[in-house]
Formats: sequence, C-alpha cells, structure tokens
Amino acid sequence: MNSETMQMTTEHAKQKSRGQKRHRGKPYYRPYVPYLFLLPGLALYLLWAVYPLLYQLYISFFDWRIIPGQTSAFVGLANYQELLTDKTFWLAMQNTAMYAVVTVAGQMIIGLTLAILVNRVTIAKRFFRTIYYLPVVTSWVVVSFLFVYLFSPGDAGLMNFVLMRTGTIQEPISWLANSNTSWIAIYSLGIWKGMGWAMVIFLAALQGIPPELYEAAAIDGAGEWHRIRYMTLPLIRRTIFFVLIALMIGGFQVFISVLLMTNGGPLHRTEVALTYMFDEAFGNLHFGYGAALSYVLAVVIVVVSALQSKFLGRGDQDLEY
Repeated sequence: MNSETMQMTTEHAKQKSRGQKRHRGKPYYRPYVPYLFLLPGLALYLLWAVYPLLYQLYISFFDWRIIPGQTSAFVGLANYQELLTDKTFWLAMQNTAMYAVVTVAGQMIIGLTLAILVNRVTIAKRFFRTIYYLPVVTSWVVVSFLFVYLFSPGDAGLMNFVLMRTGTIQEPISWLANSNTSWIAIYSLGIWKGMGWAMVIFLAALQGIPPELYEAAAIDGAGEWHRIRYMTLPLIRRTIFFVLIALMIGGFQVFISVLLMTNGGPLHRTEVALTYMFDEAFGNLHFGYGAALSYVLAVVIVVVSALQSKFLGRGDQDLEY
C-alpha cells in the first residue's frame, strides 16, 4: 500500500470519526416527523368535524331536498330571515335560556355546597365523591326514562305516590302533560345530573387551599360563613368562572332529556332550541332551516360565552396566599 492510499484511508477514518461524534452529540432532527404523527388525528378531525360543519353551513343556504330527483333550490339568507318571524323559535330560545340559568345556578350552588361538605369528611371521602359523581357518567337516555317514571301521572309515579301519602296533594298531578309542572321535572333532572361534575371540580380547587389559612382565620374569630365568603370564594374564583362557562355552554345544548320526557310538548311549551332544530330537520324534512337554526344557536353560545368572559372575567386572578 503506497503512501497516497494510506493518506486517503486515514482522512476517511477521521471524517467518519467526526461524523459519529457529531451524530452522538446532536441527533439528526427531521422536522416533518411530528407532523406525521399528527396527520391521522388531523385527518379524522377534518373528516368528522370540520367537513360536516362546513357542509351544514352550505345546506343552510338552500331549501335542501333529500328525495331523489328533487332539486335543492338556493334561497340565500331566506332560512335565517325566517327565524326572525318564527314564534316557535323564539319560544324555544327563551326556554333554552331559562333552562340554562336555572340549571347552572342549581348545579353551582349544590355542587359547591357538596364540595365543601365532602372536603371536610375524613372517612370515606372517596365513597361520597363517587356516589355524587355517578349521575354524571350515567347515560342521558337512562336517566331521562328514570325521571319519566318518577314523574308519571296517576298513582304509578313515585312523586305522586310520596306526595299523596304525605298529604301534600289530594289528587295525582300530570307532571309531564302540563307546561308548568313539566319544567320542574326537566330542571330537576338537569341539576341532579350535573351537580356531581361541579362538585368534583370545586373539590379539586378546595383541596389546593392550605388548611393553615382556615386555622388562622378561626383563631382570629372568623365565623363559618365569613370564612366561606371572604376566603373560600375568592381563593377559587378562577374555578368558579370556569365551571360557570362550561355549565352555561352545556345548558344551551340541552336536548335528550327534553326530547324523551316531553318532546317539546304540549304545544311547543317545553320546546328548546335543539329539539326544535331536530323536529324541523328530521320531522318536517326542512334540512336547510334546521341547519340555519343550529348555526344561530352556535352564534348565541359564542356570544354568551364571550360576554361572560368580558364582564365576569375581569380581575379573574385568585386571591394570593
């Protein structure tokens, strides 16, 4: 082997050694690799979420027909203009807003109360937390039929049975056949099913408060109500705001309970936005109008959430300790 060949071999070995050291010191980075892992999920999201939303928006501008051979006529904003004079739509929106206000208030008050009580329990805390959270994971269909049984007319319903046995009422009440009493059943179901979720969120926030603060307040003579008002509530202000927003969005999306318990009756008196949209789209086959209804409801939810964030979220910093 001549000197020139030996020199080339030596230079090649040095370059290889430098390359190995560089590879060990700084691994080769391929910037497109993370996107490859995101691609399957993104594709499913675009297919099952974004595309239906855009297609639904497209349908809302047509008098959409699904019968083969019929033509879907372009009507522009006619479906949205019809909403302005639709009395049933405004009644449904009024009922939806009232449902959201009543159930959100009930869930937050009862959920916070339960969270404070469970937080003080030293034995079987996990048991109580599970019991109160159980309705949250129960199917809406199951609990809706359960409440239909509880508020059944005549002596068959548990509510009538208990109230008559205690002498509260003399005759059985047709709870779900009357627009006034049917809301009692619908509100009760909404509050009962969601208060466990609010309790768990509030409980997590309460467990993050150092107990030394309450001990110091008790030594200073602060009573129970003053400790809750001036310590607990300010310390979990962010959590209260989060729960309010989440429950309000869920309240405007009420659907299954009303559909199965009253189906919007009698005479649309218990109609809510989603049941009316469902009835128009799949009952009357007015798919364009139903699509417009859904988008108007979405805009209302966004506006309500934005207003809550603007006016209730001012100074949303928790009290520091």
